[in-house]
Amino acid sequence: MTRFRASAGFTESWQHFDFGIADGVATVRLARPEKLGALTFDVYADLRDLLTELPHRGDARVVVITGSGRGFCSGGDVVEIIGALQSMQAADLLEFTRMTGSVVRALRECPLPVIAAVNGIAAGAGAVIALAADIRLLARSARFAFLFTKVGLAGADMGSAYLLPRVIGFGRASELLLLGDTVGADRALEIGLATAVVDDDELPEAAMTMARRLADGPALAYSTTKVLLTRELDMGLSGSLELDAMTQALLMGSHDHAEYHRAWTEGRAPVWEGR
Repeated sequence: MTRFRASAGFTESWQHFDFGIADGVATVRLARPEKLGALTFDVYADLRDLLTELPHRGDARVVVITGSGRGFCSGGDVVEIIGALQSMQAADLLEFTRMTGSVVRALRECPLPVIAAVNGIAAGAGAVIALAADIRLLARSARFAFLFTKVGLAGADMGSAYLLPRVIGFGRASELLLLGDTVGADRALEIGLATAVVDDDELPEAAMTMARRLADGPALAYSTTKVLLTRELDMGLSGSLELDAMTQALLMGSHDHAEYHRAWTEGRAPVWEGR
């Protein structure tokens, strides 16, 4: 656990999704399978808070987000969120939309690699949560739908207009966000929205294999790479090169870089400690 946490304690249990950490792998399993993982106000808030806490715990090196049953996440619950929004005033609506955006900000700013293991439908906010992950592993039955325009809202929701063009290109992002059409797993792989597609029954093992690789590897190098990828999205080349130079100079003094050299000299595999 970090020494810079101050007096606030960690949350002992989360009520609105399943969460656990084992051997450096933190797993978030979205609940409510009877509603295909539909989100409530409380789920949004808990996801935001969990992702803010995780980097400070010290016992997680990678995060896996997945769904329960037949769906990853079908977006906001029609009754509990969309229905409730109809009676809210503008200030409350803005507070809600800022909260949804804070989940995406937390996903991107969390220094731990995030894997989305997408089982079944990822629609609306569910599609954006998967988009905000670093790696997207899809079951063959998985489907994406950025369907915001189909409910009369802007396709640019929760940072999708920022992130999606950077993942699949401006033209394809315009198509998906304007039309809101459903994209199957094979198409997602073709356009770069998926890292890999596996048979449905192989998804848990594939996600754990990837998580294990990241958890057992040079965690400091991985987390720094994610931070730089996020920070350099909006930087010019000169600033990016300077940030890279400063970062590499710091990591050249790290334990793991020295361990690589020791292992190479001794003819063995490195033992990474993430520091």
